[in-house]
Amino acid sequence: MKNVGFLVTCLVDLMRPGIGLAAIRLIEDAGYRVHVPMAQTCCGQPAYNSGDRATARALAEKLLAEFEHFDHVVVPSGSCGGMVRAHYADLFRDDPQLAWRFEQMRPRVHELTDFLVNVAKIERVPGRFDGTVTYHDSCSGLRELGIKSQPRALLAKVPGLTLKEMAGCEQCCGFGGTFSVKYGEISTAIVDEKCGQIEASGADAVVLGDLGCMMNIEGRLRRRGDSRTQVLHVAEVLTKE
Repeated sequence: MKNVGFLVTCLVDLMRPGIGLAAIRLIEDAGYRVHVPMAQTCCGQPAYNSGDRATARALAEKLLAEFEHFDHVVVPSGSCGGMVRAHYADLFRDDPQLAWRFEQMRPRVHELTDFLVNVAKIERVPGRFDGTVTYHDSCSGLRELGIKSQPRALLAKVPGLTLKEMAGCEQCCGFGGTFSVKYGEISTAIVDEKCGQIEASGADAVVLGDLGCMMNIEGRLRRRGDSRTQVLHVAEVLTKE
């Protein structure tokens, strides 16, 4: 049985730990042994995006040491997965030994839905969802990791679920990590447009694979007075009972 190192991510750990538990269930059901390094912290993305390379580098070295010995590393977040796969090489570029170690691990780092579809090749999911959903393609997962067809292939396996694509499903929700803090008015305008697209789809829930986007969209939907539309991580839908 192969061993999977599960990178929980800060926001899942602190805000919605149920997403992590749902993801672990899916990986274990696929026949893998899941390990959750207890000392893991941040992948370094906020520091990297803010120009603090020293902190980002230290966190990247820590993560590499904690996860490099697993057969696979699985992340339930396109942005954190994108940080590791797309940007660690830049952080390690001046250290040949670290760069080499990272390149050995890099092909084994997977966003959750990509792992389930292209590595585990699962044929069924344990969940059921009686209703309609629309899917938001989060920027980092889509543009850095090519996450597009994978979550939709998994949702198609959920009994009772109907997918209704919204207009602008690939359009940014305005979160962008520190962008939403630094440029609040611009971020709000962007997420308002996204909320309008979600509401126009008429779906019972919007589903996505990045908790930062989830929090941004759900917060704005509620402030707009929409208490009906559910905002769910894809792992939650795939295991929903």
